[in-house]
Amino acid sequence: FYCTQRQRRSGSRCTHSSFRPPPFIFLGNQTSLNLFAFTVSGKKLQSFRSAERPQAMASSTIASPSASFIPTKELGRSAFSPASSPFSVPKCRKSISKKIVSVMAPQQSERKPAATGSVKTAMTMTEKILARASEKTHLSPGENVWVDVDILMTHDVCGPGSIGIFKKEFGQNAKVWDREKIVIIPDHYIFTNDERANRNVDILRDFCAEQNIKYFYDIQDRGNFKANPDYKGVCHIALAQEGHCRPGEVLLGTDSHTCTAGAFGQFATGIGNTDAGFVMGAGKLLLKVPPTLRFVMDGEMPDYILAKDLILQMEERMTLCNMVVEAGGKNGVVPADSTTFKYLEDKTSLPYEPVYSDQQARFLSEYRFDISKLEPIVAKPHSPDNRALARECKDVKIDRVYIGSCTGGKTEDFMAAAKLFVASGYKKVKVPTFLVPATQKVWMDVYSLPVPGSGGKTCSQIFEEVGCDTPASPSCGACLGGPKDTYARMNEPKASGFEFSI
Repeated sequence: FYCTQRQRRSGSRCTHSSFRPPPFIFLGNQTSLNLFAFTVSGKKLQSFRSAERPQAMASSTIASPSASFIPTKELGRSAFSPASSPFSVPKCRKSISKKIVSVMAPQQSERKPAATGSVKTAMTMTEKILARASEKTHLSPGENVWVDVDILMTHDVCGPGSIGIFKKEFGQNAKVWDREKIVIIPDHYIFTNDERANRNVDILRDFCAEQNIKYFYDIQDRGNFKANPDYKGVCHIALAQEGHCRPGEVLLGTDSHTCTAGAFGQFATGIGNTDAGFVMGAGKLLLKVPPTLRFVMDGEMPDYILAKDLILQMEERMTLCNMVVEAGGKNGVVPADSTTFKYLEDKTSLPYEPVYSDQQARFLSEYRFDISKLEPIVAKPHSPDNRALARECKDVKIDRVYIGSCTGGKTEDFMAAAKLFVASGYKKVKVPTFLVPATQKVWMDVYSLPVPGSGGKTCSQIFEEVGCDTPASPSCGACLGGPKDTYARMNEPKASGFEFSI
């Protein structure tokens, strides 16, 4: 089922028990596409030679001229076309204490990349991952296959609904298929006095205690809207920091931005409550293999281009994959490389086997960009499709600034903002500026890491000096709205200008 943007805006209630993510990118009659992303080496983009690794890319993929493509004529719409998609992925809004000790995935000290895999016919990364997970030797776009799930993630908004469906379909006393492959992270509506929101978290606690779920990252509001020190934070960033993202695996989550984990060379996409409830009991899900688009980036990045404009290191790769769904994508994949392996060294000891697209893999289409000519872009209300160059919005009045969420609340994002304040000569902010780190680790970085060029000052010191609000405890904050007492929520019917979010 699809919950359309029109339904949500008109205020009509969606009665579907779950949503299915929309097709990837809509190109004529094509549906359900996979975005095949990119590789960057520092600031200079370089192609990998076939002797190094077939199509292995860091944060944006450089295409090989030997790769073959499915012939395409006028596709009518690209991933970055201004035309809006007829569908959108809404956030689940299902409503449906025991203390669980949070733990981190086992650590590893060193890692050597595994072989590409046993499949022989030329395939893309996504096709290879799904082929392995379905025990097939070859898959083609459009095939429906039962896929073994490596990780299922849910949170406080969709978790109770998924749990309810699991119990209804598998039985009140049923056990989950694998207690170590389910990750539960309350993060959306957590610092609030709203009874329904708090009840959702209680449901998660009861379920995790009942099922002995190993990876439950609990939140305990200490009465001052501050998190307990061992709380992790926003699910999409915490999944990576706690070692649950691994190359070559399948990760599903009850959130549209689950595609963030594609930065680690894995298949990751959002699913609805019904699908999640089924995965809880069976450990499998029926998926359609998507066609793949490939993006080729050439040139050298200008200094003013940030993570939201093109991907660089691991956190910034996560930003790129995070926003694949806004481009209409089902998933986005960044091939694993030495940067990926280094990031994972102290985060997981579980074995993983990265895969890479074959040189002769067939892609639906290819897009080429000269990144030396890229400019900063602004997404305007009320859709990511309504966008413009930043310089075209210079006369727009800004009411508030919000730096945070899974796409803009990482360490690199706060560092970028702090550097701008340093470059401005520490000019005072003119509008309320709210700061919400994505995870507890990011929060600690904001208070401890020195900002280059600042004489040793940390982000928090710079933000305080220029008049920003004190960094809040990690959460989704106002990103999804939430109850009226949600930090940084406007609680006004409309604004006179724009609220600017990073």
